[in-house]
Amino acid sequence: MNLATLIFLADAAPAKPADTGLQGVNMMVWMAFAFALIYFVSIRPQTKKQKELQARISSLKTGDKVVTTGGIYGIVANVKDAASATLTLKIADNVKIEIDKTAIASVVNPDPGKAASQPAVAKV
Repeated sequence: MNLATLIFLADAAPAKPADTGLQGVNMMVWMAFAFALIYFVSIRPQTKKQKELQARISSLKTGDKVVTTGGIYGIVANVKDAASATLTLKIADNVKIEIDKTAIASVVNPDPGKAASQPAVAKV
């Protein structure tokens, strides 16, 4: 064999394997599995938690303990009517603030029946 033949063979395109048509299907199956895994691990629990918080906020009543997104612990002093998006929060003796309902990060003790299942809140 001479040098020209070797160069010709080196430049030739490699032989393609027979396409069975399953490679595209395999990729789609793995992509669907990855999406389902992401959905059930991160998206679904977050939306469930958000719906639960919205239900707790909509059922707030006077005397419930809440925490705001700013980290302020307080007791609900007055809940405005359903059309209003604000409530009055008592944060200390003779100190009341009006906040938006969307500023509530969590409801610490929604009702006395669940007091045992909720973690204790240290008073500062």
